[in-house]
Amino acid sequence: MKRAVYPGSFDPVTFGHLDVIRRASEMFDVLVVSVLNNKVKSPLFSVEERVKILREATKDIPNVEVDSFSGLLINYAAENNMHVAVRGLRAITDFEYELQIAQTNRKLSGGALDTVFLTTSLEYAYLSSSSVKEIASFGGDISECVPDFVARLMKEKYIQ
Repeated sequence: MKRAVYPGSFDPVTFGHLDVIRRASEMFDVLVVSVLNNKVKSPLFSVEERVKILREATKDIPNVEVDSFSGLLINYAAENNMHVAVRGLRAITDFEYELQIAQTNRKLSGGALDTVFLTTSLEYAYLSSSSVKEIASFGGDISECVPDFVARLMKEKYIQ
């Protein structure tokens, strides 16, 4: 059984993330979408909230599991018998950053973790969680960026 992990902050999950999830789910028997508990960032949603949101957003994809982790991806992948990490690329600047991480993960894992890059569909290439949060913080329309229920949750966060 081929298991892969798609790690990320997903704060919030966007249509770009969901595009990568759908496409990657067709390549692997099981795709584990795993929310990174990154202590360096100050997320809008807690890890638990992001896991719940991702479960709702991917409920129609039967071979997708949602989880969370802290620490190094190579350790999480090894503990969960996953040998492939999936990453989405929007632009060449993403590639430079992601290539360095992929090479580091492969080296630190002793070759046990490879990375598969999926280019984001053109219709979502402009999307980033950061830009979605900025638009939402000013009351802008994010309906083209995230599922409706995510937009409502974001609106609630920014009203507080």
